[in-house]
Amino acid sequence: MVRIRVLVVDDHRIFAESLAAALAAEPDVDVSAAGSGPAALRCLDRAVAEGRRFDVLLVDADLGCSAGTHVVPDASSEDGVVDGISLVAGVRAAQPAVRTVVLAERDDPRRAALALQAGACGWVAKDCSLSRLLAVIRGVLREETHLPPALLTGVLRELTAARKHRTESERLVESLTPREREVLRCMVAGLNRKDVAARLFLSPHTVRTHMQNVLGKLGVHSTLAAVALARRAGVRPVDLAGDVVERSSQLA
Repeated sequence: MVRIRVLVVDDHRIFAESLAAALAAEPDVDVSAAGSGPAALRCLDRAVAEGRRFDVLLVDADLGCSAGTHVVPDASSEDGVVDGISLVAGVRAAQPAVRTVVLAERDDPRRAALALQAGACGWVAKDCSLSRLLAVIRGVLREETHLPPALLTGVLRELTAARKHRTESERLVESLTPREREVLRCMVAGLNRKDVAARLFLSPHTVRTHMQNVLGKLGVHSTLAAVALARRAGVRPVDLAGDVVERSSQLA
């Protein structure tokens, strides 16, 4: 029997443990639970190191958020993960083979669209039946995308609007010089001014000037806003892992 390895990520412990116990009763499901984004990433990394990767991640849409609030992902935050959708994006980048499904307390077309853009394969109500959730889990492993029918129209509208915003964001990014784009990619990767200076062999003062120019040309007032706009435009972060490999080979 091929077993499905599932990781439940929810900071409401009772819900996480109850859901994990229900899923574990299935003969072909192995399940673990994590109470935060950083804890989930540690579980995923440990599973890879032990040769037993997870197949599906079930992520609370409001992970790390207080009731009624949603936090915008901040690439410069210490752990790199702020809420459930940020975790989806992080897992998509680090382990693209893992399928993610977002568990939500309410229908929200905007956040469902954001989840899909981040790499989620499904959006499911937390109060759905266990049989429905299992059908979604098995479905995403067959490359299916699952959304509640009531959300389809709203999600399509949000995705269309996002495409329009992306076009405008791309136009703004194209106004940057090559060096400013390099600096922006470093900002998207979460590097601070000192790290950007070291990577690009520039003085911190010069990097500060470039960052100010980037903010001005993009029409934003903070690094966080610049990073959000860059992500909409499809700007990829610098490859920090590749940089480490390159430096290691030079030392060797």
